[in-house]
Amino acid sequence: MTHDVAAGTAGTAGTAGTARVIVVSTSAAAGDAPDRTGPGIVQWLRDAGFTVDPPRIVADGDPAAEAVREALADGPSVILTTGGTGVAPSDRTPEAVAPLLEVQLPGVIEELRRRGADTLPHAILTRGVAGFAGDTFVMTLPGSPGGVRDGLAILAPVLPHLLAQRTGSQDPAPHPPRD
Repeated sequence: MTHDVAAGTAGTAGTAGTARVIVVSTSAAAGDAPDRTGPGIVQWLRDAGFTVDPPRIVADGDPAAEAVREALADGPSVILTTGGTGVAPSDRTPEAVAPLLEVQLPGVIEELRRRGADTLPHAILTRGVAGFAGDTFVMTLPGSPGGVRDGLAILAPVLPHLLAQRTGSQDPAPHPPRD
C-alpha cells in the first residue's frame, strides 16, 4: 500500500493533532490473518503530521464498538477504522460508529463507493460512515488495501479543512471562493 499524502497536508509529527487507528478484523485479532491495512493508515496519518500509536486490532462486533468509544474518550482529532463495513453478518462497524456521530458526512462515503466502483464493482457494497463525534472526525474505511487507499486519497485534500471548520481554527487548506 502506498502512503501518498496530498500536497500541503504533510507536516511535522504531532502538529496536526492526535489520531487513532482501529483495525476491525476477527481473524487478525485472533492471530489467524495479518493486518494488511492498519500500518499503512498509521504511516499516512504520521506523514500528515498526526501523532498516532500503532493500530489497535479488535474483533468485529462489540469489541469494535468498545474500541471506538475508548478512543473517543481520549479526544483525538481523527479516528480511522478499517474493516467490518461489508455485508457479512459479523460486519457491524457502521452500526457501532453511526450512533456516536453528531454530524454525519455521507458525501465522503458516497465518494469512496464511487471511486472504488471505478475499478471494483463490489465497492458499492461498503456500508461505511463518516462524520464528527464532538470535534473528532471518524471514518470507517473498508478492510481491503484498495478500499483504504481510496479512502485516504479522498481524505487527503479535505481533512485539514474538515478539522479546521469543525473546531473553528485557522484553516490550513481553505477552499477558493465560489462564484
